[in-house]
Amino acid sequence: MLAFSVSVTYGVIERRSRATETGYFILNIAFFFQLFSSVFIHDMPIVPEFMKSFWFGVHITDALLGYAAITISAAYGLLYLMLYHEIKARQFGVIYKKLPNLETLERMNFIAITLAFIFLSLAITAGVIWLPMAFPGNSYADPKLIGTASIWLMYGVGIISKMRGLLRGRSLMVLSICAFLVAAFSMTMINLFFSNFHHFN
Repeated sequence: MLAFSVSVTYGVIERRSRATETGYFILNIAFFFQLFSSVFIHDMPIVPEFMKSFWFGVHITDALLGYAAITISAAYGLLYLMLYHEIKARQFGVIYKKLPNLETLERMNFIAITLAFIFLSLAITAGVIWLPMAFPGNSYADPKLIGTASIWLMYGVGIISKMRGLLRGRSLMVLSICAFLVAAFSMTMINLFFSNFHHFN
């Protein structure tokens, strides 16, 4: 499902930016996610009642699209930095030949950041509505919620800073990569060992 979300999100970014040169790099991410999920997926014979909620569906869909956009923004950030260092070193290799210019990569990165912020906003809103229905005694201070809110805040600050001209180029790319690392930690360590409600087996 995350692989599909990456493909959909990339399609939106490609149409908005009118740049198609990064498809090979981004769609490889989708392939990796599909391979990873195929190895670790397991069937759930009985679906819990709280997972049949409309708000749960909205929450999951937007969260997947948000994390896909986060992953893509980090990929653009990494590609931008690789191309930047190649140009600075005057070594015009495969990266230089395959990628669009730095300005286009920055624009694609910002579109991904904006999509991540929008989808995370929708996922958080749906989650806040759904949480008391599914887990009446649960606290909003759950580590997974705090982690997600931190990512959302990072992107919000990044968008405002970019629009005000305070953050651009390499600094914006570093923000994208850092937000992805926080998201990866939240999806793995926090989700597995600290969150009270983001695992259902």
